[in-house]
Amino acid sequence: MKGFFDDRQWKHDPKHFMANGAIMPNPEQPRRIEVLKAAAEEAGIGFEAPGDAGLGPIAALHSPEYLVFLQNIYTRWRRIDGAGPEVIPNIHPASRNNGYPKSAVGQAGFHQADTACPITEGTWEAAYWSAQTAISGADHIAGGGNAYALSRPPGHHAFGDLAGGFCFLNNSGIAAERLRTKGMRPAILDVDVHHGNGTQGIFYDRDDVLTVSIHADPARFYPFFWGHADERGTGRGLGYNLNLPLPRGTGDADFLKTLDTALARVRAFGCDALVVALGLDASIDDPFQGLAVTQDGFARIGAAIAGMGLPTLFVQEGGYLSDTLGINLTRTLKGYGDA
Repeated sequence: MKGFFDDRQWKHDPKHFMANGAIMPNPEQPRRIEVLKAAAEEAGIGFEAPGDAGLGPIAALHSPEYLVFLQNIYTRWRRIDGAGPEVIPNIHPASRNNGYPKSAVGQAGFHQADTACPITEGTWEAAYWSAQTAISGADHIAGGGNAYALSRPPGHHAFGDLAGGFCFLNNSGIAAERLRTKGMRPAILDVDVHHGNGTQGIFYDRDDVLTVSIHADPARFYPFFWGHADERGTGRGLGYNLNLPLPRGTGDADFLKTLDTALARVRAFGCDALVVALGLDASIDDPFQGLAVTQDGFARIGAAIAGMGLPTLFVQEGGYLSDTLGINLTRTLKGYGDA
């Protein structure tokens, strides 16, 4: 398995995270890179820098209006008298069909779903290279190999024109679309503790990419408004989206049983490439405390995915700093490799 990572991904260094009305240090810290890279190397992964495929594969999923926003909003924000050091919205539209504001404040509210995706000076550059990392991983598995994309910032909460939940560009979706344009039939399996709402939104009316997500029940857990079992797709996409929400605190046995259901749906889609949106925050030790998967559980997740026998790209999503973050990645990748 080959690894991909670009050093420019260090440049996104958000300081703020607002939850429950409190401002706290942002958990999506650059130090995640150090932990995750060392853990992947422990699993035998060698890294190389991604190539630059340009904006085309990114713009295949993200609107040009949104990409212009991401590239320029920090500079515009700094021109506001008394503005804070990071772009954080303070207003959101009741409907996203009610016009498009000219002001930086209004556009921030339009393009940022929540207060968990602050934009800093280095955000666009880091997000761009995070996406290129996933694109290079997709190109690699299109040749029949397997790959791990250390994509940071993560991406599965990003819609086509909306950032959210630490995410700006939908790396896993971009990778799947890249595979599709190469004549492949990809599925996306999301095992992050949070529902991949951006991924679902991008492909919800499509039948050429299957989206499957295992996550903590959003009735009382982020992202709240998406990820329910009755969300099956629309139009041509009806039946091509599967959500498998789990009760808070679910451990290995029930997670793995649910994974069997997810993989059965992937088989039924008849895909020839698998993109795994690899969140490690389902861990019993993760700060978000949504699910309770153990280190052994992650090894078994990796082994079960290997059993599909498909060219597989693991794209890093969540998983936050804890004593076992790196161990969980090592166990997942070794579980896959050993199987």
